[in-house]
Amino acid sequence: MNYIRKIGLSNVLLLVLCLAIILVAEYLFLNGEQLHGIFIGLWAPTLLGVMIYIKLINNGRK
Repeated sequence: MNYIRKIGLSNVLLLVLCLAIILVAEYLFLNGEQLHGIFIGLWAPTLLGVMIYIKLINNGRK
């Protein structure tokens, strides 16, 4: 619980969302929907990039 408080609840939720996206993309890819799996799989790095960008913007304001 201390770990969640340290990194923030919103960051934990976004990381769980990224993990879910990766699992769905793997499921689609392995069940024959390769293009859909690749498309959805690209969402996770995009969300992680947005998280990093927002964190950099917030650190610059301090």
